[in-house]
Amino acid sequence: MKDNFASIISAVGEDLQRDGLRDTPKRAAKAFEFLTRGYHQDLDEVVNGAIFESDNDEMVLVKDIEVYSLCEHHLLPFIGKCHVAYLPQGKVIGLSKIARIVDMYARRLQIQENMTKQIAETIMQVTGARGVGVVLEAKHLCMMMRGVEKQNSMMTTSMMLGAFREGHSTRSEFLSLIR
Repeated sequence: MKDNFASIISAVGEDLQRDGLRDTPKRAAKAFEFLTRGYHQDLDEVVNGAIFESDNDEMVLVKDIEVYSLCEHHLLPFIGKCHVAYLPQGKVIGLSKIARIVDMYARRLQIQENMTKQIAETIMQVTGARGVGVVLEAKHLCMMMRGVEKQNSMMTTSMMLGAFREGHSTRSEFLSLIR
């Protein structure tokens, strides 16, 4: 990867021997490995057995989980927040595990639409919940720095499964809680 970054830097017309760029290919490769570490994470390791019996059947919501991802079309960042809710059915998941699941999918080359669905389906699978709702809001640098250059645009995607899709009141409660 380091050699590929060196080729890119040279291709834009820069001098790799310039003081500020000498170690950039190595640093860029290390940064890119970090930004895409989700490919090397395993769901079982992320959850790490943190599923607990519970008689709670009311909505569990984690709001404003920071999201940092890379657009698979331009390799530019998109940054935002994710809201995840579920209706337990005998089991709850450790609080930090929800954020870790969001991160596992965000730290891959992504499109926001797919990531929203992946998060929802995974929370549903892991918890056996009666329903899951995920809303993801993000600003995309591929739209802000290039192309149409719209600085204030925000993309919002949602995925509703089970009771969140079927039950209007459940969906409404979730959406009102995240506003």
